[in-house]
Amino acid sequence: MTVSVTGQVVWRLLRLLLKLVLVPLLLIGRLLGPAARRLVDKLDEKYRVKEDWYIAPYFLAAVPKYAWNAYHQRFQYWYLFEKQVRKHGNSLCITYPRPLGRKGQFEVERFTYQETYEVVLRLSHILYFEYGIREGECVAMDVTNKPMFIFLWFALWNIGAIPSFLNYNSIGTPLVHSIKIANVKTVLIDPQAAKPIQQTQAEIERELPDCKLRYLAENELLARILDTNSPKFLQDVALRSPSTLSDFSPACLIYTSGTTGLPKSAIMSWRKAVIGCSLFGHVLRIKNNSIVFTAMPLYHSTAALLGVCAVFSQGGCVAMSNKFSASTFWEQVYLTESTHIQYVGEICRYLLHSPLSEYESKHKVKVAYGNGLRADIWQEFRSRFNIEVIGEFYASTEAPFATTTFQRGSFGIGACRSYGTFINFILSYQQTLVKMDPEDDSTVYRNDKGLCEVAPVGEPGEMLMRIFMPRKPEATFQGYLGNKKATESKVLRDVFRKGDAWYRSGDLLKADSHGLWYFVDRMGDTFRWKSENVSANEVEDQIMSFDNQAFSAVAVVGLKIPNHEGRAGFAVLELSHKSKYMEGNVDFLNDMLKYLTGKLPKYALPVFLKFVDVIDHTDNHKISKKNYRNQNLPHGRAGNEIFYWLKGGKSYVALTNADWNDIQSGVARL
Repeated sequence: MTVSVTGQVVWRLLRLLLKLVLVPLLLIGRLLGPAARRLVDKLDEKYRVKEDWYIAPYFLAAVPKYAWNAYHQRFQYWYLFEKQVRKHGNSLCITYPRPLGRKGQFEVERFTYQETYEVVLRLSHILYFEYGIREGECVAMDVTNKPMFIFLWFALWNIGAIPSFLNYNSIGTPLVHSIKIANVKTVLIDPQAAKPIQQTQAEIERELPDCKLRYLAENELLARILDTNSPKFLQDVALRSPSTLSDFSPACLIYTSGTTGLPKSAIMSWRKAVIGCSLFGHVLRIKNNSIVFTAMPLYHSTAALLGVCAVFSQGGCVAMSNKFSASTFWEQVYLTESTHIQYVGEICRYLLHSPLSEYESKHKVKVAYGNGLRADIWQEFRSRFNIEVIGEFYASTEAPFATTTFQRGSFGIGACRSYGTFINFILSYQQTLVKMDPEDDSTVYRNDKGLCEVAPVGEPGEMLMRIFMPRKPEATFQGYLGNKKATESKVLRDVFRKGDAWYRSGDLLKADSHGLWYFVDRMGDTFRWKSENVSANEVEDQIMSFDNQAFSAVAVVGLKIPNHEGRAGFAVLELSHKSKYMEGNVDFLNDMLKYLTGKLPKYALPVFLKFVDVIDHTDNHKISKKNYRNQNLPHGRAGNEIFYWLKGGKSYVALTNADWNDIQSGVARL
């Protein structure tokens, strides 16, 4: 039996390798005439061999090279950066449209790789000899988006210290916890981000008396590190890269709050920063002449790893905005001559709902990459802003791997993983979607043997990523610093056989017949009502599609209703400035209800709704749904909110005290 199964696997692999080897010949065949070109196109449509041919050779070459560097204790990103300085010293490394006094006015600053390297060495001298920062220490950075963020970050890497990227909006107990959990010795504070630290300083000094708060005199510091006569410091290799350091040791710490509790400090390993980001940059076609614009905060992994690290790994340039502004976004993109932009789905909506800008037709952007771009606005976004390619990906801060797509045309709209037959086959041993319990889609299904099963095509399943050494999971999934319980909660064991281990994403995805994967929901975003599972993401999509100009944002969650099983759908609506509707327009809500009735099953229709001026978002521009999962019905905490409810399942009306009493007592049926 074992020989037979092994033989089948080997044969399948050989067939796939044969297809991969045939690709160059097929490409040559395109030159031989119409018949050959039709054959090439037909094979590529079925197997997507061109994309696999682009990705696979790079990966097959990069992994042994990385293993060689790891063997010689040169796996830290610093050495990759030094290589790019030697190779692309005169190429652009950082571009920054520094905001001036009046909104919409910028002064563009530019630094080459060689200039950046020398600035980093001068700053290293200050940090080492004046601030006393040493190798192995954890140093927190409380810094906004600007070149100084990258200068400090790479200076710490040169010294051999571990940067910890604080959320500069964090204040009070969460801020103290973030510093404490990482055993931070020094906090470097940008004047623009200083207020929350200042307001928490007494608490920090009381609980962490040995932690030094270093308020940076930014202008003075910039003058010193830009002065070519200032001294430089290059750390001794033996101190930066001791033999005790492993490639899954922390390269930096990035905080993720999840949905509840205090911030968790996710470990970004050197392996992820180097090989993971290099592969990501290659897939997204970032080249030496690419300029990638990001308005995402650099303290998040999207901008830090999939922005800076991915771009520098290819010798490209990072263009950063001090903060996101829909009104000046395209102006900054134009001024920096960017070829790529980063997004999250909410940013795409903001841009679509923004007034026409003269700069949106002048830019040079060909690729937009990020996550959360919904299928209903995918093509509209690309069409309005003249974007050729959407690079939707799936990733999370702590996840050991990511998925990518490089989508052109009309095939694969909405997918977050799109590869050809060969790469899909390889990834099937490392990534999977597992079937969920039919009665509770927050729990994975286990069969009579106590094992999981792969989710059928078209059926949502939790995405899992294999931990290759179950007895030493930290080699694949480093988890959260100082939080063993949270780390272990992300590891699922005995999945397909006894003793195996997989990282749990906590997200539901589904596959189609072409092998493409699509994001469905956070597991917490799927709620149960009327004994059925409701996808918050699907309901949001349908509400938004009722009228593309009616809403700026929509958030759907499940509300716990007294004396009722499950959670009732609750939609929070933020009207667009382009909307022709007014808050409280019940006729509008009921017109929307008629539309939704034809698009959603009855159990998925929102039972409650309310309008808000602005929907709450996280610092990374994602909707903060946790703020809406608990509501004080019938009139909110302040007693002056207006809620609407689906009375009798037929129409939306304003919720009254009498209605609420009837709902709680069961007189009125939801």
